[in-house]
Amino acid sequence: MFEKAREKYKNTEFKMLIAKLIDKYEFCKTRNKITYTDFLAKSEVYILKKILDEEKINNYIFWGGKEEADRCILIFFPEKLDRSAIEKNYNKIFKVIRIKLPSNLNYKHSEFLSGIMKLGIKREKFGDIIVTDFGADIIVFSELADVLCEDLKMLTRFRKSHISIENIKDVTIIKPEYENINIIVSSIRLDNFISELARCSRTKATEVISLGKVYINSVNEFKESKRLQVNDIITIRGKGKFIFDSIEKTTRSGKYLINIRKYK
Repeated sequence: MFEKAREKYKNTEFKMLIAKLIDKYEFCKTRNKITYTDFLAKSEVYILKKILDEEKINNYIFWGGKEEADRCILIFFPEKLDRSAIEKNYNKIFKVIRIKLPSNLNYKHSEFLSGIMKLGIKREKFGDIIVTDFGADIIVFSELADVLCEDLKMLTRFRKSHISIENIKDVTIIKPEYENINIIVSSIRLDNFISELARCSRTKATEVISLGKVYINSVNEFKESKRLQVNDIITIRGKGKFIFDSIEKTTRSGKYLINIRKYK
């Protein structure tokens, strides 16, 4: 099992990620216990989900504490357990550290992130930072919550803030806002989409792709002929992030009318 994945990614940046995946899966299988990874970036989630689907493994969940989380963990559970039983126990895995800033302060995401990193906490040990009107909610592992909460109180930037630990079910949900746009393409190739979304020629679109400025589902993509799929997330550096929402129809000339959701 996983031989193809080992071979495919042996000389890539994902080599260690695949090794950790296998270790977690084998632990769950041999010990018959729930196990989970650190927090993963979207590009890592995409790679691991692809491998798990290829291996036809079903006893897993990706979850980051809320719907559409940017950072998730991979949870393996024994096959005898029902998926819903795992979902009911998210509170044992996740907590929320809530930072309420004084009314005269307004920090950006980067300022919350740098504060945590200053404490020596590795990025894979905590999940999304949700910036709110009052401050921020930080999704963390339950076992880290108490220590991180106390350490944050010691930072100068948060000394006048109220910092508490909340249940994951009470995390603040901020739904992303989108702008719906339509494009017409001759095929579902990446270069066609980039040309329309970046409003440039096909030649320029090919250059943008070759320069490493395009990401599909958070994975850097250099192949201009790559065929896209509905729900793919396309990021073009300097131009924005887009979701391939649907194919609305095929025109009389054989082209495709595509609905795109652009993140605001």
